[in-house]
This record gives sequence, structure tokens and C-alpha cells, in this order.
Amino acid sequence: MALLSDLQWRYATKHMNKGTVPQEKVDYILEVARAAPSSSGLQPYKIFVIRNGSALQRLKEEVFQDYPFNHQQIEGCSHLLVWAAWDKYSEERVGRVLRETTAARGLPDSSEPYKQRLLNLYESRGKQWQENHCAKQAYLSFGLAIAAAAELRVDATPMEGFDNTKMDEFLGLGDSAFKSVVVLPIGYRDEPSDWLVGLKKWRTAKEEFITAID
Repeated sequence: MALLSDLQWRYATKHMNKGTVPQEKVDYILEVARAAPSSSGLQPYKIFVIRNGSALQRLKEEVFQDYPFNHQQIEGCSHLLVWAAWDKYSEERVGRVLRETTAARGLPDSSEPYKQRLLNLYESRGKQWQENHCAKQAYLSFGLAIAAAAELRVDATPMEGFDNTKMDEFLGLGDSAFKSVVVLPIGYRDEPSDWLVGLKKWRTAKEEFITAID
């Protein structure tokens, strides 16, 4: 029952107070994100961690320039977590993960047939589908990171409002396999300045949200 209480505590913090989240808490949030499930265990994403300071100021000016409503979270957060996902599935990427998985499990490498089945399925759906599918896997990790932050009473604000192309340039992704997807500033709420902090949490009524089919 603790998770539900944690999620009821959290909200999309609008003002953070520049307080520093202890490293052990950041590490815990990241480890929970790393442990998240993904389709076929491929984990087609990675996380960049940007700490408080000049890098965040540069981000505000270069990447969030056209999204002023997100500036305070960037300025006031302790760390900014950025999820970047594969832009497509490939034989090299899928094969590497499957080989490392079987090696870690102490099993003989018999992944080739499974790899080919996956690639045949993914390639038939096109590059745009693949890019979206990889991003969806990143969001599974992203959601668990938010829950982990709430468990530690660390504030976190999910945000898509940034220039993806400029973020990719900032992260040095270039022609790599990865493209930025979503960001999560973490830190501590500045209660006197945050208009949202005291408002009642609202969610769709259970009767409308859930449909039982027998």
C-alpha cells in the first residue's frame, strides 16, 4: 500500500528550491529505472544525468529556449535525467543485447533464431514504428523512476517540452543510435513559490477510469 501513498504525495512540481538530492537517492532512482521491464529485455534506451550548475543553465538557454514554462524546473532542480531511445532496431543492436543476456545467464549462445524473428517482425513495421516502440520502452523506465522518486520524497516533474534536436546536440548524440525522448528534473519543491503544491490531487473517477469485462 506504500506505493499508492507515495504517488498521492507527489505532484508535477512547478518550482524547485535548488536543493541537492543526495547521491545515494539519485543512484536508487537510476537503479530502479535500470531494472524496468522492456520488450524482449532489449532495453533500447539509456539515461543521461545532468547535475546542477552551468550545464543546466546552458540547457535552459539552448534546449528549452522556446519552452519558458519549463525554465524554473530546469533552474531549480538538483539533477535532470534525460531518456534517449534507439531510433530503430538493427541486427547489431539486438544481437549484442541477446548475446550479453545469454552470457550473463551462463547459457550457450542460441540467440540467432530469436534475433531473426524479432528483426523480421520489427522491420516489417517500418522505421517510424520502431522509433515509437523504442520510445515506449523508455517510458516504462521513466514511469518507474517517478515512482522511485516519490518513494524517497524527492520531487520529479515529467516533461516533454524541449527541442529534441538541440537536446541531441547538447548530449553529443550526433549519428549515434539514440535520440532524446523525455526528461525528468528531480529536486525539492519550493512550497512558497509553487502555486500547485497545496491543490487537491484530481484523477478520473474509478467508475469512469476502469471498465471490467467478465
